[in-house]
Amino acid sequence: MQKPRKFYPPKKEKRPDLEYIFGIRAVMEAITAGKDFEKIFIKKDLKGELVSELKDLLGNTSIPVQKVPIEKLNRITQKNHQGVIGWASPVQYQNISDIIPTLFENGKEPLIVVLDGITDVRNFGAIARTADGAGVDAILVSSKNSAAITPDAVKTSAGALLSIPVCRTPDLVRAVKELKNSGLKVVAASEKTSDNYTTASLTGPLALVMGAEDVGVSDEILEITDQLLSIPMLGKIGSLNVSVAAGILLYEVVRQQTL
Repeated sequence: MQKPRKFYPPKKEKRPDLEYIFGIRAVMEAITAGKDFEKIFIKKDLKGELVSELKDLLGNTSIPVQKVPIEKLNRITQKNHQGVIGWASPVQYQNISDIIPTLFENGKEPLIVVLDGITDVRNFGAIARTADGAGVDAILVSSKNSAAITPDAVKTSAGALLSIPVCRTPDLVRAVKELKNSGLKVVAASEKTSDNYTTASLTGPLALVMGAEDVGVSDEILEITDQLLSIPMLGKIGSLNVSVAAGILLYEVVRQQTL
C-alpha cells in the first residue's frame, strides 16, 4: 500500500523587520549622527528639558512627528522607551534644493516625480521601480500624508527605493513652486482636463505630479501646474491605478525625450 505523501506547507518568506530606536537620548544621538527616520512617536503630554531639546532638534528636520498614547508605544516595545520611539528609515532622505542645481551643473535636464498624497506603500514602491527604469533623477514626497519606506515598499520597488534619491519636504506646495522657479515645467495627472497626455510637450526639465487615487492632485498644486494631463479611459472603470498611470506618463516622457 502506497504511503500518503506528506504535505509540507510553503515556507513563509522572510522579510526585514522594521528598525526602531528607543529612548529620548538614543533618538537624539541618532538624528545628530545623520540617521533618518520615517517617523518619531512621542507620548502625548510628555514634558521635560530633554524632550524640549529633542523637539528643537526635530524642528530643523523634515522628520514627521506623531503624538501617541502610551499604549501605542508599549505595543511597539516593552523596553524602556521613555515615551519616545523612532522608526528608522532604510534610506537617507535628500534635499531637492541640492539635487536640482547639481543636475543642471552636470548638463542634465532634471526629471522629477512628485507624489502628492500617495499613502499606499505598494503603489509607492511600484512607482519608484518605474521611475528608476525611466531615468527619473529624484522622487519628491511630503513629510505629511505620504507612504513610508517600509520593507513592503522596498520589495515592490525591486530595491529602487534604496538607490533612487527620495526627497522629503514639510511643504510640498512650496517645493513645487521652487521647482518651477528653477526652470522645470510642472505637469500633473488629472481627470479635471480633457488634454490627452500624448499631445503634451514633455521634453526639457520636467516635474511630473501624481496624486492620491481617491482625491487626485491637491487643488493647491493644481493651481501652480503648467499643464494637466489625462489618460483616455475607454471602458467602464473611470481611472487607473496610480502606479500604472505613472508608468504610462513616464514612458511617454521617455519616448519624447529619446526621439
